[in-house]
Amino acid sequence: MAYADQQMSGNKVTALIIVALLHLALGYALVTGLAYSAVKKIAERVATVDIEKEKPKEEPPPPPPDKPVTPPPPVAPVPPITFDRPAPQIATVSQIPPPAPPVAVAIPVPAPPAAPPPPSFTPKGAAPKGRPGDWVTTNDYPSRALNENREGTTSFRLSVGPDGRATGCDVTGSSGSPDLDAATCANLMRRARFTPATDGEGRPVSGSYSNRTRWQIPKD
Repeated sequence: MAYADQQMSGNKVTALIIVALLHLALGYALVTGLAYSAVKKIAERVATVDIEKEKPKEEPPPPPPDKPVTPPPPVAPVPPITFDRPAPQIATVSQIPPPAPPVAVAIPVPAPPAAPPPPSFTPKGAAPKGRPGDWVTTNDYPSRALNENREGTTSFRLSVGPDGRATGCDVTGSSGSPDLDAATCANLMRRARFTPATDGEGRPVSGSYSNRTRWQIPKD
């Protein structure tokens, strides 16, 4: 029994030593791993801080290159120009030539205006109706001129309207007696009748009529 106990005690001691060694190995490994992790984290922080501090500043991008300047084309120098021109000769004129004759300038003559178309009707003047001798008679003789035995011839011109009636009387030649001239126009304005004048379209228009009246005292 004593030998068996000693053998068992020896096995326990060996086992305890092995266990202790294992614990020591595990503890060393654990301590070593933790220390390595801590050192690694500290190194990362230091590296990070150092990198951020030493990070170079970003430089601005370089300016775009300037456009290439095209040099001007070469210009050849202008060769000097020389003229071998003879000196002008001065001619002396003993006589002054006569001036040149004037040049006639033809002035265009404007074309005459176009002629109007021929009328459809031939224009006609005023024509008396009846006998003009009946318009003034001896019965119209002014009494004073009759008593004074005054005679004469009165020339007249009547203005005739489109209706054929006299519209005015002008004495174109006096008889020498104003009362005989006045009696001539007064009787003509009352009695004279006309076929009115007509134009190229056959329409009645104003016209005129000229004649004369002879004042003569009748013989008994």
